[in-house]
Amino acid sequence: MATDASEVRRYTIALLVENRSGVLSRVSGLFSSRGYNIDSLSVGETLDPTISRMTIVVRASQPVIQQVVKQLHKLLDVIKVIDLTDEEHVSREMLLLRVGAAPGTRAEVLRIADIFRTKIVDVTPVSYTLEITGDESKIGAIIELLRPFGIQEVVRTGKVAIARGSKALSRKDQARLQQLHSAPRAVGYDD
Repeated sequence: MATDASEVRRYTIALLVENRSGVLSRVSGLFSSRGYNIDSLSVGETLDPTISRMTIVVRASQPVIQQVVKQLHKLLDVIKVIDLTDEEHVSREMLLLRVGAAPGTRAEVLRIADIFRTKIVDVTPVSYTLEITGDESKIGAIIELLRPFGIQEVVRTGKVAIARGSKALSRKDQARLQQLHSAPRAVGYDD
């Protein structure tokens, strides 16, 4: 589907980065320096403890994202940039939600929790804390259904995403990873 280049839409960008201090600041700084707020950002270590994977969700126009992606490639700490926006991918988010559960509404809250296959991770006489994993639409749907019962607190992890199928790192990417492990470390931009 063709999109207008000036149209602001949500982009999902995955990054493989070196796992060391300051990388997150440099990456997020590229977005903030252009005045774009990151909707969601999640970071975690990969199988290789020296490499982390970031998933960033941001609203921007196509020209801005293209420019940010080019700048991300110039960061020495960034190994690979993958724009998953128009690629087939699987994404999930985890939500912890504490909702009011008075004696008269406990059964209904449990019924909704069961429908969404949530885990109840804490119970008090007046509340339940639920753990929900799913895509953004599932997370949004359960929040709306539980809102009338009095949502007391919400904690979200942010989106994590991975390409569908057997896409893996290219030989060029693997060679760069080996080079990173054998070369002395530099920090900052690749000019």
